[in-house]
Amino acid sequence: MNRKIRLDLAVTLDGYIEGTNGEVDWCIMDAEMGFVDFLHEIDTILYGRKSYEQWGQYTPEPDQSAAEKELWELVHSKEKYVFSRTQKGTDEKAVFLNDHLVEAVKELKQKPGKDIWLYGGANLITTFIQLGLVDEFRLSVHPVVLGEGKPLFLDIKQRLNLKLVTSKTFSSGVVQLIYHWDGN
Repeated sequence: MNRKIRLDLAVTLDGYIEGTNGEVDWCIMDAEMGFVDFLHEIDTILYGRKSYEQWGQYTPEPDQSAAEKELWELVHSKEKYVFSRTQKGTDEKAVFLNDHLVEAVKELKQKPGKDIWLYGGANLITTFIQLGLVDEFRLSVHPVVLGEGKPLFLDIKQRLNLKLVTSKTFSSGVVQLIYHWDGN
């Protein structure tokens, strides 16, 4: 059985994944939402270059909670691949992929292991959707309207018929929706 590519993102009610200046201060991190459980279900993370530069090597501040530090330690324990047109090679924390995206992803899916988290950014997500490479959409819709920012979906050219697998509502007001896509 192939590993699944799972898009997991926080999104505002009006469909943004970041504010106009990249802010994500509206994002609620609540243990009730099961993010740590999700991290135990994956062993690989896929980033675009900008997302990797911002979050792929993020280190919590010393005054942040132990839970926050543990969460980032768990994130950083995963194998990381960065899709970039400009950065090449490998650093001590990630492998950089520059071309042959479909072949690289199909090869990753064939390897033994847990599922694969498609982290983002928006351009990489769009590319994966257009190439039919996203198996699961795990969207946590936050109870905030930004009015403007970076939208989750950019330039999607074809209809995606998704199947709702699960929906959960949390006391924070976040609604988590999990959809599967069979490529049709």
